[in-house]
Amino acid sequence: MESITEKMKVELESYSWNVSFARVIVASFLARLDPTVEEMEDVKTAVSEAVTNCVIHGYEGKGGIIEIRCEISGPTIRISIHDDGVGIADIQKAMEPMYTGKPEMNRSGMGFSFMEAFMDEVEVLSRVGEGTTVILRKTIGRTREEV
Repeated sequence: MESITEKMKVELESYSWNVSFARVIVASFLARLDPTVEEMEDVKTAVSEAVTNCVIHGYEGKGGIIEIRCEISGPTIRISIHDDGVGIADIQKAMEPMYTGKPEMNRSGMGFSFMEAFMDEVEVLSRVGEGTTVILRKTIGRTREEV
């Protein structure tokens, strides 16, 4: 049987109220894989963290466009969240637990840690002055032993 790839693309303005909208959009797309409640919540949490990073860090609250692309191939969802914001100078440092580039905003510095905890794979691509893309992957229906 041939594997069918399904795709979705949406662009949202980088306002904090669009974080919940992004969660719903991705959850609706993911629903076709019949995920467990836990799998659905994992994906929604990771998407929230990535989109929040775009709003707070990428565009620094000044506004811009966040592009979300989702692709389902077999039991796996791939979610790409992109901003054309300021970019990340040191990705490795930014991904360290408790690190925040905005300590004055009382940020926890756990966004990437949550993404890594809830998804099978997290990839971050960034260039200073050009923006950041976070790629999240999760296979639905895996048992904990398979992960």
